[in-house]
Amino acid sequence: MFSGIIQKIGVVKEVMRRKDGSGRLTIHCEPWSPELVVGESIANNGVCLTVTKVTGQDFTFDLLDETFNKTNLGDLRLDDLVNLERALRMGDTIGGHFVSGHVDGTGTTSAWEPVGHDFIWRIQCPKAITDGMVPKGSIAIDGISLTIVDLKDGEFSVHIIPHTVSHTNLIRVHVGQKVNLETDMLGKYVARLVKQSTPTGT
Repeated sequence: MFSGIIQKIGVVKEVMRRKDGSGRLTIHCEPWSPELVVGESIANNGVCLTVTKVTGQDFTFDLLDETFNKTNLGDLRLDDLVNLERALRMGDTIGGHFVSGHVDGTGTTSAWEPVGHDFIWRIQCPKAITDGMVPKGSIAIDGISLTIVDLKDGEFSVHIIPHTVSHTNLIRVHVGQKVNLETDMLGKYVARLVKQSTPTGT
């Protein structure tokens, strides 16, 4: 479980995909305190992965074919930036919202518009994903906990402050960029309960 508050920005050192679809990802970043250990869960652009190897300031994850196909991790290239967050521990502060690290799918940046000192970030995605959103509700984009502003079928927007840009991989955001999306966990349960309790037509 995560909170969507990015703790470090990692740099991609290797992305390898085997013929069977599986592979591995190696990230370099500043030292953690306490140090990362094998078996620990880390969110990479919002995707929960298990550390399988630690070598100095580099750490490696094994990736499944499903992970490559359903997230933007397969699009990563050498020296790309990745948002990182360690899994929550008992007693940690929840600064954002509950994020599971199991993304619902991907979207595409359709606009990045400066407004004063801030930015408006517009993202297009499948309607099945926006169906799980509500205005002013929470959304994790590449692991960043943000608040939905405008919402319509297949598109939504969030507002970004300069601090978020400088402390995440948004310092390299561009139109056309694929992003991982995870809608609010509590909202999913509510939507499912409503759907199950709605009488079918006669």
